[in-house]
Amino acid sequence: QVQLVESGGGSAQSGGSLRLSCAASGYTDSLYCTGWFRQAPGKEREGVAAIGRNGFIGYADSAKGRFTISQDNAKNTLYLQMNSLKPEDTAMYYCAAAAGLRCYTMSTVQLLGVLSRFGYWGQGTQVTVSS
Repeated sequence: QVQLVESGGGSAQSGGSLRLSCAASGYTDSLYCTGWFRQAPGKEREGVAAIGRNGFIGYADSAKGRFTISQDNAKNTLYLQMNSLKPEDTAMYYCAAAAGLRCYTMSTVQLLGVLSRFGYWGQGTQVTVSS
């Protein structure tokens, strides 16, 4: 089993920054692909960014140029640095992990577009951006 715990959410002004963290525990050796997703009130959950152990990195269009995904394998921790925040970034942010899935085997759109590819999810951390 794998447990994912997010932290680092909070409130920020438009143009500000936040850094999210996701600590993984349990059987993490099989987690080749991890990512960040978000869900705003009344909207479907959507992919934000994904990262693979082999160096693959992919971003949704909404995150390109503003967000940076990274990971510290020694600490089993995933990060999302969010800069130039906008009010439309307001959402619950979730980290997710896929056992046995290689991120590079598909496009970023395919990877982030099918939530069921990721079998492990954290409880989420709220990000609120005010104008």
